[in-house]
Amino acid sequence: MLLSLNAVAGNINKIDPPCWFTEMNSPQLQLMIYGNNIAKAEVNLSYPGVKIDSIVRLESNNYLLVYLHLDKMLKPGKMKLSFKEGNKSFSTEYEFKKREKTGAERKGFDMSDVLYLLMPDRFANGNPKNDMIKNMSSYKVDRNDPNSRHGGDLAGIEQHLNYFNDLGVTALWFTPVLENNMEGGSYHGYATTDYYKIDRRLGSNEEYCNLIKDAHQHGLKVIMDMVFNHCGSEHQWIKDMPSKDWFNYPDYKNHFVQTSGRLTPHVDPYASKYDYDKMINGWFVPSMPDLNQRNPHVYKYLVQNSMWWIEYADIDGIRMDTYPYADYDAMSNWQKEINEEYPNFNTVGEAWGAEPAYTAWWQKDSKLSAPRNSNLKTVMDFSFMVNINMAKNEQSDEYGKGLERIYNNFVYDFLYPNNNSILAFLENHDSDRFLGEGDNLPLLEQAATILLTTHRIPQLYYGSEIMMNGVKTVTDGYVRKDFPGGWAGDKENAFKQEDRTAKQNECYNFFRRLLHWRQGNEVISKGKMIQFIPEKGIYAFARQYNGKTVLVILNGTDKEASVPVERYKEILGEKNEGRDVLTETNIVLANKLTMTPRQSLVIEL
Repeated sequence: MLLSLNAVAGNINKIDPPCWFTEMNSPQLQLMIYGNNIAKAEVNLSYPGVKIDSIVRLESNNYLLVYLHLDKMLKPGKMKLSFKEGNKSFSTEYEFKKREKTGAERKGFDMSDVLYLLMPDRFANGNPKNDMIKNMSSYKVDRNDPNSRHGGDLAGIEQHLNYFNDLGVTALWFTPVLENNMEGGSYHGYATTDYYKIDRRLGSNEEYCNLIKDAHQHGLKVIMDMVFNHCGSEHQWIKDMPSKDWFNYPDYKNHFVQTSGRLTPHVDPYASKYDYDKMINGWFVPSMPDLNQRNPHVYKYLVQNSMWWIEYADIDGIRMDTYPYADYDAMSNWQKEINEEYPNFNTVGEAWGAEPAYTAWWQKDSKLSAPRNSNLKTVMDFSFMVNINMAKNEQSDEYGKGLERIYNNFVYDFLYPNNNSILAFLENHDSDRFLGEGDNLPLLEQAATILLTTHRIPQLYYGSEIMMNGVKTVTDGYVRKDFPGGWAGDKENAFKQEDRTAKQNECYNFFRRLLHWRQGNEVISKGKMIQFIPEKGIYAFARQYNGKTVLVILNGTDKEASVPVERYKEILGEKNEGRDVLTETNIVLANKLTMTPRQSLVIEL
């Protein structure tokens, strides 16, 4: 059980983290105690294996930071915290729980996985009773308004775990689920107002833990989306600022500075201090105050928060939002601590850049950023997304166009210290849908074929499998539409085969076939990659592992193409036949192979 606010005694309203765990590597624990004039109180405790290291009183008297030293032999149990302010005394209990797994036992996501990104508010409404919650900042639930909350929740996700199994994905990434008690509702989740509480419109902490447990029983991992760069403007910290250096540009009411959004100063050898400061310290938007991770107390709070969710909820990975906007050294140290505590865990950071060199700069042990080291294991291949979205509108038999862009994207993999930890995607919640406002299924199938067979950790965006489309016009909401069938009374229900259109089923079955073939396929998850320079509109690459080979051939044009098979002799060897995974038919690999417009072949030799 978490520490209930109603159960906390005296002047104490809240303690973060609500509980802690034994057998952690770091012996230090920061308790942030919040309450009316709590800083004026003296603190004492008595518990075997715990002693007070230091007490920090901040500029606001309503915060008290108590730093504890935890002995390695600390046992689970409830510790009594005693407070005395003048003639008044009060106490409360603080619980230490036993870890369910060692840090090394926690395994993150990797190339054997396919991540499925979804927005809880837009996926399925499993519990309409939590749509409207009393005593929260003013908001509305209106499915006709792309900027309002729509009522999707954790219960809706849990009710469709079998859908994910049938589709064949192996990991779920939800956009942030923590409390966003913001006026208007903040349906997307990126304006946190409580780092230790699930938003009640989505569910409870217990429901989140149960969902993850149920997902694990379905063979699904869960990645938690975290935001350390900023919080929401309705967070207690902005209403009652602990100290002036808790935020960047704390005098925001008189002097507001917004980030430039230009991420190049990190890597630019000629960057001005002005540009660097504006990018790092400026606020993301006025409703998202920029946290100062250089403040050691802010930093410690955030590190503990990430570890707490790993231990408390049993998550399988972290996606860190707006990675380059936060302080580089603080994020590097955070990743170092995570990697030391959980050596087999995985974190992917959002560093939005269209050039492979920029992305590679951010990966752990990159020579491009040496002697600095981000310690970030996995990076997001925005270059792949940009190039494949340009390629879809081009003919690959034109120099430098179409699938030649994809070939060139992979050429630059030599820049990455670990090309096994690059996450690729066609679209996400911040981009236009791959289909735009159209429904060109062959193009989507070809892009998905590359995504799911190449040397990357693939990520899908919810609804791609049923051809959901949309573009960002006035608002992001048009690329974040409700999944059809997720609400009672929906006229369409894409969760069920019998209710999908023929074209939706064609798309779904394509994804399903490829995803299930990919599961447990070590040729794809571990195999080396060999690619051929595109010629006459044909792009091909192979994956090889332990004597097994998969050859992918793609016609990147809108016309029939003749493919000279002898070009791939080094891959084929003496084999002259293979089986196409996509159509489950045999392919004769004679002198020439004829391909239809935009055809994709995934041939097992």
